[in-house]
Amino acid sequence: MALTLIPSSSVHLLNSTSVAPPHIFASDSNLRPRWRRRRRAFSSISISRHRLPSRTSHYCLCSSSSASSSMSIEVSTPNYQFLHCLIYSRAHWVTQGVIAWNVDVVAGEESCYLYASKIAGLSFSEDGIDGYDLRIKLEAESSSLPANVIEKFPHIRDYKSFKVPSDLDVRDLVKSQLAVVCFDAKGRLIQGTGLQLPGVLDELFSYDGPLGAHFTPEGVSLHLWAPTAQAVSVCIYKNPLYKSPMEICPLKEANGVWSTEGACSWEGCYYMYKVSVYHPSTMKVETCYANDPYARGLSADGSKTFLVNLDSDDLKPEGWENLADEKPCPKSYSDISIYELHVRDFSAYDETVEPENRGGYLAFTLKDSAGGRHLQKLVDAGLTHLHLLPTHQFGDVDDEKENWKSVDTSLLDGLPPDSTEAQARITEIQNDNGYNWGYNPVLWGVPKGSYASDPTGPYRIIEFRKMVQALNCTGLNVILDVVYNHLHANGPHDKDSVLDKIVPGYYLRRNNDGFIENSTCVNNTASEHYMVDRLIRDDLLNWVVNYKVDGFRFDLMGHIMKATMVNAKSAIGSLRKEKDGVDGSRIYLYGEGWNFGEVANNGRGINASQFNLCGTGIGSFNDRIRDAILGGSPFGHPLQQGFITGLLLEPNGHDHGSEATQELMLSTAKDHIQIGMAANLKDYMLTNHEGKEVNGSEVLMHDATPVAYASQPTETINYVSAHDNETLFDIISLKTPMEIFVDERCRINHLASSMIALSQGIPFFHAGDEILRSKSLDRDSYNSDDWFNRLDFSYSSNNWGVGLPPKGKNEHNWPLIKPRLQDPSFKPQSSHIVATLHNFLDLLRIRYSSPLFRLDTAKAIQERVRFHNTGPSSIPGAIVMSIEDGHKSILPSVSQIDPVYSLIVVIFNARPSEFSFLSPALKDRNLELHPVQVMSGDETVKKSVYEAFSGSFTVPARTTTVFVESRNG
Repeated sequence: MALTLIPSSSVHLLNSTSVAPPHIFASDSNLRPRWRRRRRAFSSISISRHRLPSRTSHYCLCSSSSASSSMSIEVSTPNYQFLHCLIYSRAHWVTQGVIAWNVDVVAGEESCYLYASKIAGLSFSEDGIDGYDLRIKLEAESSSLPANVIEKFPHIRDYKSFKVPSDLDVRDLVKSQLAVVCFDAKGRLIQGTGLQLPGVLDELFSYDGPLGAHFTPEGVSLHLWAPTAQAVSVCIYKNPLYKSPMEICPLKEANGVWSTEGACSWEGCYYMYKVSVYHPSTMKVETCYANDPYARGLSADGSKTFLVNLDSDDLKPEGWENLADEKPCPKSYSDISIYELHVRDFSAYDETVEPENRGGYLAFTLKDSAGGRHLQKLVDAGLTHLHLLPTHQFGDVDDEKENWKSVDTSLLDGLPPDSTEAQARITEIQNDNGYNWGYNPVLWGVPKGSYASDPTGPYRIIEFRKMVQALNCTGLNVILDVVYNHLHANGPHDKDSVLDKIVPGYYLRRNNDGFIENSTCVNNTASEHYMVDRLIRDDLLNWVVNYKVDGFRFDLMGHIMKATMVNAKSAIGSLRKEKDGVDGSRIYLYGEGWNFGEVANNGRGINASQFNLCGTGIGSFNDRIRDAILGGSPFGHPLQQGFITGLLLEPNGHDHGSEATQELMLSTAKDHIQIGMAANLKDYMLTNHEGKEVNGSEVLMHDATPVAYASQPTETINYVSAHDNETLFDIISLKTPMEIFVDERCRINHLASSMIALSQGIPFFHAGDEILRSKSLDRDSYNSDDWFNRLDFSYSSNNWGVGLPPKGKNEHNWPLIKPRLQDPSFKPQSSHIVATLHNFLDLLRIRYSSPLFRLDTAKAIQERVRFHNTGPSSIPGAIVMSIEDGHKSILPSVSQIDPVYSLIVVIFNARPSEFSFLSPALKDRNLELHPVQVMSGDETVKKSVYEAFSGSFTVPARTTTVFVESRNG
């Protein structure tokens, strides 16, 4: 959406609900299709000039697609050049003594001044600047910015340095509207702009003391970090529905922190802060009403913070204090396997769960529900961790269920599988129903109220704890999906805005013009600023200590600074069971290490991208193995095939280039997969498709980026599907030829899961991969209602063919989708679903049958893992991997870690035909089919054969076979 400033005859808001103040918009051209979860995303701003005859000009910020959605800004000035300069904040106050500004100043001919107005009265006139309280001359320095400033703000490394007088009271001055202005030798204005303050705020006001509400026998204390605020008071409410507070208390400031002491009777009440602060988005001193950034509870409507003591015994389920001693505890991070699940998806359609508990926390406490029994099957087979999509307080889903709109699904049940009616009805209410993935955070430290049986008072806290406790007792560790890279709202008045009301311009990352960066989708946060970093660390500790969770998945982790991630890992790791009630050393951190937007290539400091995290022990998603296995990428053509979906060997009609091109693509994909199976280690040595010995970092992607980036196996999360994009079964149904049978698609689904389950590194599975889950080919179901996101743990249906997926994100693919949904042969039967589940459980059993599948060091992987069928003469479409343990007669230099098996050979045959392979290196071994596969219900895998005297293997089409050599044998 392009935005344009157009002239207006008066200052007005044509549509105040459609467009926010100009500082929320970004000019980032890297906004990717994937980041589409919130409704407030805008990609660019353009400013055009229109002259008016009067001295007072009026500029209207509006959407170029809708002239009715606009906001006018009036600025009085004698020269257009300065009309809108205060809208921008192009200068940076980086330290107490230095302002950085990208402006050329001729020494002796031009001069620069800093202006301040406590009441935000700065304006331009024929004589220069009016309405200021203070005017300070700045001295341009010939030297570049200090090294520490460049390190903290690398994007302004070339800005000019201006010296601020040392006797200036900066602590008070940052509470004012500020501008820097440059004049020529005749005193005429050349240019001016507002300032960005995070640098000087960090230098002067960084703080490690108490924040939020603290409870003692003597009373309640409140602490708020707000160094730019002019006044702060707290409004206390006995009942959150009351309009008038029972008490209003002013807070006192000390070094940027505002505090007050209250009576014990405050506990159980609700409060909001009233903050008087200059806000750059409106260029006014605003009165903002905000929740506490350190809130631990909320009112049902989210408007007020609940004064709740999380240490109260009344909020702890029975046995809560002993939970740390009863948690399932893998021996090392390399033993982890992850299953990703949305809270509502788990039980929204589960008829074995009471209606009042469906879609909420308490559904996880029911062991005898269909979902509960399903999770127990996964745990019994070896699964260790359950990753829950965001459970913090997020926007776009009302916590009060009575306000939800819904569709009568009985009207949808009988519709044709390719009907447009279901998506039309869902789309009508999708922003007012009870469904959203939750990647639109409002408050990070409070459980989402819509998942509780009652969003008022302490219920969400108690029920969240019961959920964690129940899952731990089932045998699952709980991972929370945290969204620290952006916020749902900004500005002084939006009901979901919090941080930007309290210290405007600090928590949200801004571009060089002072507008908020939106490359994540909207309202990027700035963890390079100290108090943002601290808030993230404190919030993580809150979830670990107060809710005893077992790990975190970081959404768009690459937009967070590496230092924040490392500091968080260290802070969590220092927690001890004796002192803190939890063992922080067992908490695992991982996330999306994508490198794009303004932070790309360390544009705002060293970011937590895939390559930068090497050596930290923090995991990141391996998109290389995903794309090589499936083909293309989530942003490419949906018919582009990959290793398992028929590239070269079973074409689907899409133009993949010449046969030689396809052969190269397939052999390259195989290299990428093999590197991924070796935990994507950058130093792992293997033979590539050309027959060369190379390490992982020498294997390159299409853009010459190295495939491998990890230094240890636990830094790699291997996966083929997640909540984003199509489900595994759906993408296979798109990419494979239309004429193959559904039985074959089910085998391909299992083949993909096997490549993840039997790789080194940490395997990650999307809920439903194991039961052929479909979203009716919806590529982006973040608010597609329960209808398209349905999980059926009765195994009667996989949700295929419930209508064309929602138009907004899928219409361009409807011509591809429609014939597939129309074809009844695409839909799996219950027998297919059950068979796929049993085969998936077998994969978990095999993974946990030997530590050789879970090697915990790069050295162990290099010593033990080998790939065969490599080089230019290799047979395409098949991978042969061996994992050798220490053996006194064969591999005496390697230690023995598996008491049962001395050698494992895994063959992944993605070919549509039988695969035969002769390996002299593997002859004369005592290899047999893995006992789990011997007992498998899959009769095809039992046809796999190994002949010791020749070292030959035969594996059926689209089959993964595991051979083992028993030490007893």
